[in-house]
Amino acid sequence: MENRPLDQTDHQLLALLANNARLSNKELAARVGLAPSSCHERVRRLVATGAVQGFHADVNPAVLGYGIEAMIAVRIPQHSRENFERFRAYVITIPEVVDVYHVSGEIDFLVHVVARDAQHLRDLALDRFLSRKEVGHIETELIFDHVRPLVRA
Repeated sequence: MENRPLDQTDHQLLALLANNARLSNKELAARVGLAPSSCHERVRRLVATGAVQGFHADVNPAVLGYGIEAMIAVRIPQHSRENFERFRAYVITIPEVVDVYHVSGEIDFLVHVVARDAQHLRDLALDRFLSRKEVGHIETELIFDHVRPLVRA
């Protein structure tokens, strides 16, 4: 697959898809000024080269019965590739985990979670995070609001 640099049209397509992955090929083509066949080929190439990593639905956690969102900051006291990979592989299996960020600084991971209520969040922190031998310390911060800004080309 050809791996050429992204041009302005590619950036426009990526921004449109990031904001609404349900746009039809016909609508995408009209918005960027391409023929539908050319647009389809560009989107196919963007997927094949990894510029587009997937198409997702942004589901409201409250509809699924989750009334609380939080970020759990995790410190791994014994730094090793094995400990980081073991924790990462484990944490992505937890149903309440929304996103996992491996970060630099005093903490090693930021984990976005959802919970039904405060007790569920407490149990999640104690039973799913602090019970892991890789984890030395956690801090939990409630999320009051979460807004995803529009992507601009």
